[in-house]
Amino acid sequence: MVTTDPIADMLVRIRNAGSAGKPVAYVPYSDLKLRIAHALKNEGFIASVERKTLKGKTTERMIAIGVQYDAPLQTGGPRKPRIRGAERVSRPSRRLYAGTKDIRPVHEGHGIMLLSTPKGIMTGDAARKEHVGGEIICRIW
Repeated sequence: MVTTDPIADMLVRIRNAGSAGKPVAYVPYSDLKLRIAHALKNEGFIASVERKTLKGKTTERMIAIGVQYDAPLQTGGPRKPRIRGAERVSRPSRRLYAGTKDIRPVHEGHGIMLLSTPKGIMTGDAARKEHVGGEIICRIW
């Protein structure tokens, strides 16, 4: 299956795995997606990131992303995924960029914004501290 926006596909796969209660989401491998996954892990939105090679009829390089869940409010209650929402901001058809002054909190500080900057993939807070802007990849809450 060919997707026109592989990052949006990655976000949807992670969100769907969390909604279905799955422990792991598998995403086709790319360096950019791996860097995004590591940024999400550092912020506590996902549990683990691991490169995998799945062998079947064809060999596929994948990224295994461990879905992070919040502790249930009561014992035996449903687990809620840590990623409740994800929005792809900059798309292949319309790239959006933000300067240092344009970076705002996401969902009143309960989420993060990921940017592609000259210093690599960074959260909005880190980019503001480093005084760099860049392409807004997505917002996660």
